Amino acid sequence: MTTQLHEEGIGQVQGGFERAFGKNKEVRYFFAPGRVNLIGEHTDYNGGYVFPAALSFGTYVAVVPRQDGKYRFRSLQFEAEVDVDVTDIVYRKEDDWANYPKGVLVQLLELAGAGEAGAGVGAYQGADLVYWGNVPNGAGLSSSASIELATALALSSLAGLVIPTMELVKLSQRAENRFVGVNCGIMDQFAVGMGKQGHAMMLKCDTLDYAYVPLAIEGCKLIITNTNKRRGLADSKYNERRQQCEDGLEAIRRELPQLASLGELSVDAWEQVRGLIADPIIANRVEHIVREDDRVLRAQASLAAGDLTTFGELMKQSHESLRDLYEVTGFELDSLFAVAKDVDGCIGTRMTGAGFGGCNVSLVREEAVERFMTQVADGYTRATGLAPSFYICDIGDGAHEIVL
Repeated sequence: MTTQLHEEGIGQVQGGFERAFGKNKEVRYFFAPGRVNLIGEHTDYNGGYVFPAALSFGTYVAVVPRQDGKYRFRSLQFEAEVDVDVTDIVYRKEDDWANYPKGVLVQLLELAGAGEAGAGVGAYQGADLVYWGNVPNGAGLSSSASIELATALALSSLAGLVIPTMELVKLSQRAENRFVGVNCGIMDQFAVGMGKQGHAMMLKCDTLDYAYVPLAIEGCKLIITNTNKRRGLADSKYNERRQQCEDGLEAIRRELPQLASLGELSVDAWEQVRGLIADPIIANRVEHIVREDDRVLRAQASLAAGDLTTFGELMKQSHESLRDLYEVTGFELDSLFAVAKDVDGCIGTRMTGAGFGGCNVSLVREEAVERFMTQVADGYTRATGLAPSFYICDIGDGAHEIVL
């Protein structure tokens, strides 16, 4: 039976499917969460450490198989209605949100065509899909990765395949990189696919070595605050930052040719080679990555030791580095940070996600939650003219089928 947690989502896609395609006894339901990254920002595509957790809200999809090779994508939240044939799937800007599931389908077909999925391309005979999500779109909580993993699990399951979750994670990242054109790292898809209730995940992004870490924050709550300034990765300076990091790595390789990524560069080694980078902007980008990696390691250690004060200070340092060295925060996120960090009972706070708008995550003592939301809303609105939205986080499981 579905849990109370999923009742709204199932109700939404169930009703939406019936309105779009009619009642069908074969309908199956899948869910993939959003994610919040506690610390370790922009380190993922540099092969470094990240510390994300899956959320209890995300993307729901109702799906029924077809036999004519047609895939019909519908959303209860986006206007674009997109139909494709399995033999002719191309990126089209006007298809908007549906480019994410289309890209996943392309990757599933490539996997099948290469004989790596236990079945051939013929396993994909078509489907009707209806989506609904309660991840705020454009908020930096991985709504796109949530759509991707829900689609990957639904379509592979419909084809009768059991593809390991890690493989679904990798192909979803490839869909975003190659089909949508966003050079994201693997953190978002990993957290969405591999999440575990009550746990954060320590991930080394170049090796995909990971460990589940109990999120021991007794007496505190994680609060996500949405700036309500929407951000779009493909249109932001995200790809520019990635290129700047690659330029920095190339310069450092003159001295350290064996260095595969900035994620392998320790703080001590960086101090020895920083003079190789003449451009101060590139040097700032590398400085952030190296020190952010170190902060993630120290944050995990402090959490394991029950030292939430140190954990919170590292969160604040992370935001300041993203603001001053990596320059991906912006007026709204910085205004939010300035107000949140001064609220009595806020232990730590920082932007989360790629930046340029989106969300902030804060660690707040339980007795201060109402005060935090009141003071932050008042101060942020006075500074920006925008009203923030608040989400008190529960940490949930990764992508899975919901069996009624």
